[in-house]
Amino acid sequence: MHQIGVVGLSYRHAGIDEVARLSIAKGDLEVRLRSLRAALGVSELLYLGTCNRVELLFATPDDEAAGDLRQAALEQLSGQRSAPGQATRLLRAWAGESALEHVLLLACGLDSAQAGEREIAAQLRAAWEAARAAGTSGPMLDRLVGEALGMANRVRRLQAGKTPSLADLAAARVLEHLASTPYAVALIGVSPMTRRCGLALHRAGVPLLIVNRSLAPAAELAASVSGRAILLDQFRAQPEAVAALVLAAGGGEPLLDGRTLQWLAAHAGPGKTPLAIDFGVPPNVDPEQARGAGILRIGMGELVQEVQERRVSELLRLAPVRAAIDERLARLRAEMATRAIGPQLAQLRDAFERIAADELERALTAELRGLTDAQREAMELLTSRVARRLAHLPIAGMRAAAAHAGPEVIEAFFSQARLQRGARPESTAVSTTEAPPPEELLP
Repeated sequence: MHQIGVVGLSYRHAGIDEVARLSIAKGDLEVRLRSLRAALGVSELLYLGTCNRVELLFATPDDEAAGDLRQAALEQLSGQRSAPGQATRLLRAWAGESALEHVLLLACGLDSAQAGEREIAAQLRAAWEAARAAGTSGPMLDRLVGEALGMANRVRRLQAGKTPSLADLAAARVLEHLASTPYAVALIGVSPMTRRCGLALHRAGVPLLIVNRSLAPAAELAASVSGRAILLDQFRAQPEAVAALVLAAGGGEPLLDGRTLQWLAAHAGPGKTPLAIDFGVPPNVDPEQARGAGILRIGMGELVQEVQERRVSELLRLAPVRAAIDERLARLRAEMATRAIGPQLAQLRDAFERIAADELERALTAELRGLTDAQREAMELLTSRVARRLAHLPIAGMRAAAAHAGPEVIEAFFSQARLQRGARPESTAVSTTEAPPPEELLP
């Protein structure tokens, strides 16, 4: 567990502009993941970028404890040297158990702007798939993300039908803006946000136009909401009249230029001002160009501000989810700590058996040399059984301690027991008939 770390920023302590500045464009992600892993000196790396957060999940090599990578991460993500203290002011870092807890809370929506929202789990899964495709996710992150997504599924069952989302807020804003007019709404980009928003608008009977860079995902979403699908390039070249747009697509550049925005504003209907709800980070619609065209743009900053006003009440409602996470975290702590010291526990058990076997061999050449072969075999079986029983107590104690003590405490025990990592304990057999002191019976 101590090899796991997280570093990043979110809406909770940074502005959306800062999140946008450190975001990685989807098309660049595979190459950037590999270069980031090398630059940060980690063995595994996952990049999670959403409309309100940028975070790096990582694992360190060779049982090395996860350190504070804020300065290195800031410089790599921003592409420039950071001023003294800038990284610690802007970024947050978690390591070990706190990193595991953070990812569980994140996957279950308890760290989201809209507490309890489900879209973050889908975004985490997509980030995991991207890291696996790039070859930067390994067994540690696979286990971490697998546990987080499993916990999110459990929470979804606990909170069935009760989970709000920023997408629900966007849909409500759109419906309020439409005021029962029959004009269509364009969903630009196929993402968890546009999917959920589209379903809500479809239930309200709103005609939908699905716009995307590639047609197949757009057609799939359009089929589920009785809409039409067109390519983004086609929409740019020949815009269609819509009363509102919901945008949530990757990429570092605005999706619609000033000319397209002006055309949309002119064809929104008599006396109508088009509404653009922009989940993009960086923005999918340039705020200045939208203002110049006469389009009412609502960005992530405004949406986050609105949901923050009721965040406390949402977290109180989600108290059972927090309790379930704490329960799972305790179990994972014990499981992962025991697994981490598994090889050393096996060495400890082997050491007890070797000590017992050496002592029996000494006795069989001295005071027990008159035993028959059958008696010798019985003594060997008894000695092995007693050695295992004697080893059980320290092994059980180490398993229990591993869940609560840091790795340095466990390492100190094995160091004092002369069971350093990778080293085989020295034999404690003696060649005299005199019984060794009690301390020499320990490995």
